[in-house]
Amino acid sequence: MVRSVRINSLLRRLAKPNRTEAAPELDHTLVDGNIDTILASYRHAEQKINRTQRSVERVSDLLGQPAYLAAIVLSVATWVGVNAVAAHVYGRLLDPPPYSWLQGVVTLAALLTSTVVLIKQNRMSRMEAQRAHLALQINLLTEQKVTKLIELLEELRRDLPMVRDRALDPGLAALQQPADPNAMMATIQEWRSDTDPGYVVSE
Repeated sequence: MVRSVRINSLLRRLAKPNRTEAAPELDHTLVDGNIDTILASYRHAEQKINRTQRSVERVSDLLGQPAYLAAIVLSVATWVGVNAVAAHVYGRLLDPPPYSWLQGVVTLAALLTSTVVLIKQNRMSRMEAQRAHLALQINLLTEQKVTKLIELLEELRRDLPMVRDRALDPGLAALQQPADPNAMMATIQEWRSDTDPGYVVSE
């Protein structure tokens, strides 16, 4: 029994990680460089915004707050309440139902709100398109690098005399071939056209 307890204690000690060992430090040079690049791109995009666009986006930020919705509801309720008080005190309504003045003000506010939001969304859409294009270029470049790396490794394997030669894996042979974006896009469009009858293939 005592021997079993000692063995279990020894096993637990071996299973525990050595807390005195220092954890390997990460090289943050690449991470910091990527963060600096992203921040620089954001600063460059912000510097290109003119004063009018910046003012419109500030208004858009204000319109996106819950307080704006509360202000609209409060304004409508106040207008209806003022008309009810006017009808009770003066015997007539300032803006009789269906509140044509109120409808005009609300319609104008809705038009201005949608325009302000669309102006900001257009700029954000252009930025997203640029980032998507950059990500696509990086992915294509990464794919080319990986393909070249596989090719070099296979060449090294064939040249090393101590490595036993073997038949080339068909999957590996396919990975050695660079991807053709045009062929992939054509395949995707063909698949979309087969699965979605309403899909129109773009030229």
